Amino acid sequence: MATNPIPATPEPGIERLSAITLVTRDMGAAVRFYEALGFQRKYGGPDAAFTSFAFGPSFLNLSAEAGRPPGTGPGWGRTIVYVSDVDAMYRKALAAGLTPEFAPSDAPWGERYFHIRDPDGHELSFAKPLG
Repeated sequence: MATNPIPATPEPGIERLSAITLVTRDMGAAVRFYEALGFQRKYGGPDAAFTSFAFGPSFLNLSAEAGRPPGTGPGWGRTIVYVSDVDAMYRKALAAGLTPEFAPSDAPWGERYFHIRDPDGHELSFAKPLG
């Protein structure tokens, strides 16, 4: 009896980021923050347990987690969002009464960017490649 060899399958490739989900202690405050920056809500809202915003082909999701004291969650890094105009996004944040960590600047790695934290302390970097 002959056996058929199993054909080799190609290694799956990583194509793009679909979504990032952030945990929030205050969905209402988080929704207001992201909407003030221009994120378009696709699902959920201030009173929901889960909210989703679309931007480009990706999503930023918020998941409510009640009862966790501030600073007791896992460590966090930074989410980088490319925008068409970093300075305009900075002005939009200021006009909404938000407080970026610093004014837009040109980085040696070739991006113009600034950072801002959401109500739960997640750091967002709004950036655009230079040149």
